[in-house]
Amino acid sequence: MTRPARARIDLQNLQHNFSCVRESAPASQVMAIIKANAYGHGLVRVAQALRAADALGVVGLKEAITLREAGCDQRIVLLEGLFSADDIALINGYHLDVVIHHRNQLELLEQGRLARPLDIWLKVDTGMHRLGFAPTDVDAVVERLMALPHAGTLRLMTHFASADEPDSTSTTEQIGRFAEVGRGMTAERTLANSAAILAWPDSHADWVRPGIMLYGGSPFTGRDAQSLGLKPVMTLRSELIAVNAHRKGDAIGYGGSWTCSKDMNIGVAAIGYGDGYPRHAPSGTPVLVNGQRAQLAGRVSMDMICIDLGEQPAAVVGDEVILWGGGLPVDEVAALAGTLSYELLCGVSARVCYDYC
Repeated sequence: MTRPARARIDLQNLQHNFSCVRESAPASQVMAIIKANAYGHGLVRVAQALRAADALGVVGLKEAITLREAGCDQRIVLLEGLFSADDIALINGYHLDVVIHHRNQLELLEQGRLARPLDIWLKVDTGMHRLGFAPTDVDAVVERLMALPHAGTLRLMTHFASADEPDSTSTTEQIGRFAEVGRGMTAERTLANSAAILAWPDSHADWVRPGIMLYGGSPFTGRDAQSLGLKPVMTLRSELIAVNAHRKGDAIGYGGSWTCSKDMNIGVAAIGYGDGYPRHAPSGTPVLVNGQRAQLAGRVSMDMICIDLGEQPAAVVGDEVILWGGGLPVDEVAALAGTLSYELLCGVSARVCYDYC
């Protein structure tokens, strides 16, 4: 029997969430962000389920080539652009779009040889201060890009620093700065990530770039995904592999940091930080045992967690344990572990088996 730690990926819920993007930004084209193995959900299977997307966004060539060789014929955008002159031949050969965010990349294109028209997304730094050209440099960079042999379509993009804060003045300022860039250009534009799609309709422009909302996570602190109309795509589950009777005062797990408040059963589930469950999830973090809430008892181990079954005395070996997903939002677990749903979803390890439905 295989180890019971598994991730169930609901592709119908993924498509539902994609439809929420279309409803929120009906006039925009959609670049579905499927970097980091589609946020841990499986790159190729997610891409195949999102054939309605107008483009797919990945970070590097490895993911892009995997998609092309799996038969994906949609526009694929390399969000971090090229890293060396050797990338140019692969970008050409696999018919990829490239983001240009730094003068070094511009120089690589100028020194290299383009075998076909190359579509470019020029990244502008409007306030994130991470990647991108200063707005004052855009006109000069555009001139150089348009002078490239085989220069294709040029688009403009930027990224928000605080779109997940609906009252953020910085987002309004970034929208204004981006509107001033390249005045008179007819280039298509893209600003909106998941948070902006939902909270900043003025940012939708020609393209939107949903990420976490596709996978059923909320981009906002304090607002759950269900209230946004989103459905969980990944359900991380395992099973009880032991149910042990303990006495009041017994210490559970490494360090004995949690003790039984009464005579009670403690369950052990086959999942831990080696599978991507957060090591820093504290005692009291909820799990579902047979669909009912229970709580972690003690520290998360590499391969196992212990569960307080004081309110579920009938639980037995083999019963299902859900760590997040249907009935238990990943955002809730992430908040208790001091992190974000993005990290939990991306962090599911290779030893967890995937089931698609």
